[in-house]
Amino acid sequence: MGTLFIVPTPIGNLEDITLRALRILREAALIAAEDTRRSRVLTRHFDINTPMTSYHEHNKLSKLDEIFAALETADVALISDAGTPGISDPGFELIAAALEGGYDVVPLPGACAVTTALIGSGLATDSFRYVGFLPRKTAALRERLASLKDGRETIVAYESPYRLADTLTLIAEVLGAARRVCVARELSKKFERFYRGSARELRDHFAADNPRGEVTLVIAGADPDDASWTAEQVRAALNERLAAGEALSRAARDVAKSAGWSKNKVYQLGIRDD
Repeated sequence: MGTLFIVPTPIGNLEDITLRALRILREAALIAAEDTRRSRVLTRHFDINTPMTSYHEHNKLSKLDEIFAALETADVALISDAGTPGISDPGFELIAAALEGGYDVVPLPGACAVTTALIGSGLATDSFRYVGFLPRKTAALRERLASLKDGRETIVAYESPYRLADTLTLIAEVLGAARRVCVARELSKKFERFYRGSARELRDHFAADNPRGEVTLVIAGADPDDASWTAEQVRAALNERLAAGEALSRAARDVAKSAGWSKNKVYQLGIRDD
């Protein structure tokens, strides 16, 4: 019986692959790749001729028999588009199924956008929470951020560059405009850059300059001394919503939830400012 090797591949710079990873990819009987077209760029670069099959979100169930048949007699290497398989991709389901089937599973250390962004962010690394891809819809994203608001751990998430400005706006609104944030862009690639600052500063920056390329967000955990917003922060968030045409009652409810205030107190603040 063979072994399923979990092989990290570079997230940008091809030099970041390990010698062990190259050996496993050459010696395996089969490579299961999330995107065979992208993966063949890697294997051609390193002159690896191992047969390859696709394994991704849309065919994962139909591919299990093929992969397990190969594992009966030889080793199989699992790779993703980039980085470490099993993190926010269907690789974890194959890993779970292989373990349940009694196969050996061996993970290799290697490239990972989560830890790379975290280390480069300058934010606390002693305790962090990876939350995967953030919700696309505004209401769901607001709810997700609200659930993270009081956590002390540093938060790491993936986000589309096309939604970055809107996401930073909500981070400033829900978590607080002063919350420290790092936007890590194009990690390990030629145009890699880290943008560090408050949620307000980065919101203003990316509202005027939408980035390209892959983005990883790192957000500081809650400061125990900042359990709730100041009256100035509440007033600013409330006025922003009212200016957008939102009803006072709904605006007060949502701002209160984010700010740690009572809805009635926020509502009265809105009436006094009217």
